[in-house]
Amino acid sequence: MLGLLIFLLCVVLLVAGYFVYGKIAEKIYGVQDSMRMPCTYRADGVDYVAMPTWKIFMIQLLNIAGLGPVFGALSGCLFGPVALLWIVLGCLLAGAVHDFYAAVASAEKEGCNLPELIGRHLGKYACYLMRGVCILLMLLVGVVFTKGPAGMLHSMVEPVSVLWWCVIIMTYYFLATVLPINVIIGKIYPVFGLLFLVMAVGMACALVFGPYEILPYHDVFANMHPDGLSVWPMLFVTIACGAISGFHATQSPMMVRCLPQARHLRTVFYGAMVVEGIVALVWAVVGITLRDVLSSYALVDGTLVRCSAGQEAVNFMTVILKNPAIAVNDASFRLMGGVGAILAVLGVVVLPITSGDTAMRCCRLMLADAFGMSQHKVASRLLLALPIFALVIVLANVDFSVIWRFFGWSNQTLACFTLWAVAVLLRKRGRLHWVVSIPAVFMTMVCVCFLLSSPDCMIELDSTISFWIASAISTLLFAGFLCLIPKKSDKVPS
Repeated sequence: MLGLLIFLLCVVLLVAGYFVYGKIAEKIYGVQDSMRMPCTYRADGVDYVAMPTWKIFMIQLLNIAGLGPVFGALSGCLFGPVALLWIVLGCLLAGAVHDFYAAVASAEKEGCNLPELIGRHLGKYACYLMRGVCILLMLLVGVVFTKGPAGMLHSMVEPVSVLWWCVIIMTYYFLATVLPINVIIGKIYPVFGLLFLVMAVGMACALVFGPYEILPYHDVFANMHPDGLSVWPMLFVTIACGAISGFHATQSPMMVRCLPQARHLRTVFYGAMVVEGIVALVWAVVGITLRDVLSSYALVDGTLVRCSAGQEAVNFMTVILKNPAIAVNDASFRLMGGVGAILAVLGVVVLPITSGDTAMRCCRLMLADAFGMSQHKVASRLLLALPIFALVIVLANVDFSVIWRFFGWSNQTLACFTLWAVAVLLRKRGRLHWVVSIPAVFMTMVCVCFLLSSPDCMIELDSTISFWIASAISTLLFAGFLCLIPKKSDKVPS
């Protein structure tokens, strides 16, 4: 009973946070309902296309909700209930503010992409660096969000190989990248959104009314990771998309270019992040609830196979460690039965595909900005899209686990740059910058500490030493921010 109350309290906090803290964030920035939106004066029929707010909300939600809030939350739940604390607080105080402010700042500058936005506030060299980081991140997203759903689809339809699923998904990505945004993305996302909602609501209801004790563990200060990984900083990189993710800020300008009214900015961008936080919360609770329950799989020579007579099943925690995609399948069928589970798994498959397509599109737009190329003509779009997809095919041959680790760290590093850029913007305007500067300091500490202490990064310093070095670097950055960035007028451009 206590576990159910904790779960419901977390959901209530996320929803209430949208109405309370989201409104506070809106007032701090000084969002003006009268601000002209880019699609009202730069309409081009390709990327600047006015669409209904409900459709933009759904597209933004599916853009940002990739594998992260599912795979990341399942992997993060191995640390224990502390994962729930990070999802709720990280989403409300950092992630949703990050997404919302990045969108508003982009809207003020004709829907400019993230590298140009960062360059305006952190300098041209930061712009050049962010162009490289963002384009690399988009390419990694294209790889991760092709191979991930291809593997899940293969587990459902085994006669079709993973390679062929990759080809099918990549073909769809290419069309979504070069065609006008309202031709494919604007039309099929409502259908994908329905699958997404079925998955989230169905899994939540299955938890509440199912036979398992929800959240059998309650100690948020206990580190329960089976491999002994430290909560700091590993948890904060493992769970990114459900709490805070730099990838989201790369997606916001695409929807900013399609939103007709400024008064809906908070609804679309802060709101979409809160919904994603709820999805991550559901899957984290699923993982903790089923943690010690025997799965339908056995471990044979290090590989998960479906249990047959005489084979000893492993617990759900082991399945998460070995293969999160299989864990999604196992949990869905266990909690929702046959038909419901198929819909749930399809909903999970939809998430990465609806992030991968817009990531590739965003990559094209960033390159167009870098080279100053108009995208009105199909030939111009093809000229940029073809080399992008050639690079994705090359990267697809790299080990998936390596790609995922670099994706996670670069994702959070990008969030740091975005937060610092917005903090500079707010301080120059005389606004209350703490709402973003504190998350910026925190995430800088996380990223530096991870870089220094994680075995994936090959430096592998002692965790305590890494913490103090990261603290010193973050403190110096914050001191420099306060000393070098002067307060200016409170004027907000229209």
